[in-house]
Amino acid sequence: MTLLDGGTLPTFARGCAVLGSGGGGGVDVVLAAALQAVADHGPVPVLQPEDLDATALVMPCGVIGSPAVGAERIGGGTEAQVLRDTVERLHGAPVAALMSSEIGGSNGCHAVAWAARLGLPLVDADAMGRAFPRMNQNAMELAGIAPTPCVLTDERGRTVVLDHVDGRWLERLARGVLEAFGGQAATSEYVLRAGQVRTAAVPGSVSRALAIGTALADGVPDEFSNTLPDEPGGGLDRLITGKISTVDRTGAGATAAIVEGLGPDAGRLLRLEAQSEYLAAFEDGRPLILVPDIIAVLDTRTAAAIDVERLRYGLRVSVLALPCAPVWNTPEGRRLGGPAAFGLDAAVTSSSAVMPGGVIPETAR
Repeated sequence: MTLLDGGTLPTFARGCAVLGSGGGGGVDVVLAAALQAVADHGPVPVLQPEDLDATALVMPCGVIGSPAVGAERIGGGTEAQVLRDTVERLHGAPVAALMSSEIGGSNGCHAVAWAARLGLPLVDADAMGRAFPRMNQNAMELAGIAPTPCVLTDERGRTVVLDHVDGRWLERLARGVLEAFGGQAATSEYVLRAGQVRTAAVPGSVSRALAIGTALADGVPDEFSNTLPDEPGGGLDRLITGKISTVDRTGAGATAAIVEGLGPDAGRLLRLEAQSEYLAAFEDGRPLILVPDIIAVLDTRTAAAIDVERLRYGLRVSVLALPCAPVWNTPEGRRLGGPAAFGLDAAVTSSSAVMPGGVIPETAR
């Protein structure tokens, strides 16, 4: 059985940061909270869905809101208990295990901290397999799991329950609650049974984060051919190593950056396009990778993931590609989490497309 403790958590957090694809919130502050939680309450066991009774209640959980708010405003310590108690009251059953609502970024570590405080195991799965900006961009939405009742709470214990709405309305209403809470809320939605996790969620997410973190433990390798041998569709792939030469941000939250190749990649130029997360990488007008596949920009020396918000001129970086969870390659998954879901022109889905203006939506320029 895998245990998340003081020894394995930094490796896990490194993998979560990569799976964030430049979004999902920085892991450093939440990792510190998770390390304190396991020091105070003991390690968190990681269970496979089949280790639980098929009818056992699994509580997806995470935090929504601005990463800047999350970095500056520490939680009150009661969020996990409020979420669990409210979910148990609404569903009439005890919560048997927690599951991260979003393995990418800080929410992977939030789930560990909360599991430690509650004395509950963590299921080796999550709802997205990466980070996405909207609550309804998850595998359970695709599988038809009811998104509500959804519980939202803040650091003072103020709690709101949203019910009888679909995923799109959940996203709209939750953002209104988020504003009232001051920009951050702990949430649980799409609650499901253990027997549904294997087919309705993204299984193996915790193990994947640990494997990625292990592969990057000594920095960015020159070759990734054997680092993640069990990955469906392949593992990590290095697109370019170089220097950030241009960062262009718009007032509508879109970012474009140019990476100038160095060393073996000298003479190459890679263009990154991003909103909340990295969405596309282009070379010579040709898309090398597009959302929902995962793009990670790492500090070449330390292998630390660099969020979209922290991109700046002069950084020495390695840009990595990682395949998304298989659910996102279905027609329904592409509609919910593919290029069109972010307002990107349909032409970018063609490997021969030339996009001189980039893929930032016209409305964001």
